[in-house]
Amino acid sequence: MKMSQKFKFTIVLLVPVIAFIVVLKIPVNLGLDLQGGTRLILEAKDTKAVKADNDAVTGAMAVIQNRVDGLGVAEAVIRRKGHKQIVVELPGIKEPDRAIKLVGETALLEFVEAEWAPGDISKLTKEKVAILAGDNARLDKLIEYDSKGKVISEKPIILKKTVLTGADLKMATPETSQYGEPVVNIEFTREGAKEFLEVTSRSVGKPLAILLDGKVISAPSVRETIASGRAQISGGFTIKEMGDLVIKLKAGALPVPVEIISNKTVGPTLGRDSIEKSKKAGAIGLLLVFIFMFLFYRIPGFVANIALLTYLLISMACLKIFNATLTLPGIAGLILTAGMAVDANVIIFERIKEEKKLGQTIKGSIDAGFSKAFHTIFDANITTLIAAVVLILFGTGAIKGFGVTLSIGIIVSMFTAIIITKLLLDGISTLAISKNTIFVENSGDNK
Repeated sequence: MKMSQKFKFTIVLLVPVIAFIVVLKIPVNLGLDLQGGTRLILEAKDTKAVKADNDAVTGAMAVIQNRVDGLGVAEAVIRRKGHKQIVVELPGIKEPDRAIKLVGETALLEFVEAEWAPGDISKLTKEKVAILAGDNARLDKLIEYDSKGKVISEKPIILKKTVLTGADLKMATPETSQYGEPVVNIEFTREGAKEFLEVTSRSVGKPLAILLDGKVISAPSVRETIASGRAQISGGFTIKEMGDLVIKLKAGALPVPVEIISNKTVGPTLGRDSIEKSKKAGAIGLLLVFIFMFLFYRIPGFVANIALLTYLLISMACLKIFNATLTLPGIAGLILTAGMAVDANVIIFERIKEEKKLGQTIKGSIDAGFSKAFHTIFDANITTLIAAVVLILFGTGAIKGFGVTLSIGIIVSMFTAIIITKLLLDGISTLAISKNTIFVENSGDNK
């Protein structure tokens, strides 16, 4: 065998082996329909200050995307539905309640000048609070919990004026206090640090209340003027609550409040059933194709079957390398392009048979068959690829996933049907003793 043929066989062997290693080593991302998860539909709400217009909803989607990224959910789907609704799909999420709080809460952080309510608070009417602390002041309370979530104290506090918000933050990081309590260290922007300096200078000896979505979570007393622009938020957090607060603060507050109008949890059972049925259907389909191709084309048919197995390995490897998500429509896309790969081989083999009838040698008929069939195969696949790209660019969710797997499948199927099959047939043709060992038609005619 010539060196060039050895090189060709090396390529044919290395490609599926590398793809097989990738398939074994890298886990594939499964969509919501295959591994289960949570699907939320949020609706933006108008407020007196902000209207839920297109910009506000777009901004809310960006904030939700940042929060989901911080949560570490692989291949989450966040898309617009109508004018004010946002669909959030979180595949594989194991704590739906936590995800719902993280995604749906506004996360408006406020620093409010305050003072502890004096004496008997039952006698503190709205008018008296206004006299004590100003017209906009209101009475609230700081509730403290133990490690089990049980209320251990309630301290009445008068909230006066909001001086800083989460928009003034530069950074938020999780930390543990000297007492082992989870806390969040924050740093203000340059402008925020200046304001914080002024606030702490006039609030020495008084509490500075920290509110999250209107709820008082902490009210530390200001002991001295703080010029560093750094502070610490504590409030009896658990480790997860601390982590979620950091995610929210980094992502920012939602520009408009959102309401969860639909909350569906998709169990993994449906996904497992779908995968098992897809495996069964795929195995039966492949077996039938293998039998047909071998009986009808003999050794070339066997070569096409090898190319088809290579197609499946490379396609799965590409899905894992590109971190794509496999969904039920995606599986349909792979099966569709697998059929296209076989169809391409059928076109090629029929061309080869025509060339043989014209008296071509084995090598000549193979070269001519691939050459004449190439344009037909290329045109058919390119038009389908254009449609797949359109689905990727303008589709969402499962439709976009179908477009991704379809695109990968088309490119890989052309590679295996044209390149891998050609290399294998070229190698086998050099070892052939007679034409009958290569092409035996089902009609019984030996050419």
